[in-house]
Amino acid sequence: MSHETRAPAPIRHVIWDWNGTLLDDAHACVAALNRMLRRRGMAEIDHASYREVFDFPVRDYYCRLGFDFATEDWDANAREFIEYYSEACRDASLREGALAVLTRLHERGIPMSVLSAAETSLLRRMLEDHGVRGFFRAIYGLSDPYAHTKVARGRALMSELGLPPERVLLVGDTTHDYRVSREIGCRCVLISGGHQAEHRLRKCGCPVVSGLPRLEAVLNQMTGDSSRPRVPSAERRG
Repeated sequence: MSHETRAPAPIRHVIWDWNGTLLDDAHACVAALNRMLRRRGMAEIDHASYREVFDFPVRDYYCRLGFDFATEDWDANAREFIEYYSEACRDASLREGALAVLTRLHERGIPMSVLSAAETSLLRRMLEDHGVRGFFRAIYGLSDPYAHTKVARGRALMSELGLPPERVLLVGDTTHDYRVSREIGCRCVLISGGHQAEHRLRKCGCPVVSGLPRLEAVLNQMTGDSSRPRVPSAERRG
């Protein structure tokens, strides 16, 4: 009897998270939050603290920061954050290597989509502003600015793609992206340096890479391009 392990089927579609994965906007979120905290006389946070506390649903991590929604209106807080974030992210750029990896996947004929917790109209505007809208076959954001979860939108996207889940890869920067991938059945790779600390990402057990330039080697393997260099095994898993 053969005990040979069959290699996973090559990836045929890549779903990208946007905020923190392709867009380097953690600093904008910290700036927006600190503006809200100052208005309330509350202690501000730094980037390291933000990466330790950020999570989904967003309302829960607001509570951990000290917001009290027994006395404040959550919807008003969400709108306030979007206003401040929209101002703070005007100077946000794509993460290092983002344009290069999108371009190479596009040149190889690997279709891509975006699945984001950002409100859809804001998401589309940001993609246009950064000149990457044309890379994506489908764009799935949320219908409101409250960032509860991406699971339902992820299921809708998978239905549209019509591919076996094992042929789809979700690339994100949070443990929520991993949870979404489990819910919709696709594979997952996480990128450090976004909205959550790397040690939190590594607890998921999926491949974690330190930035988009390192991701390309992983994508080459997963999409069946053996002509590219292989990524070191220590980089693939925590």
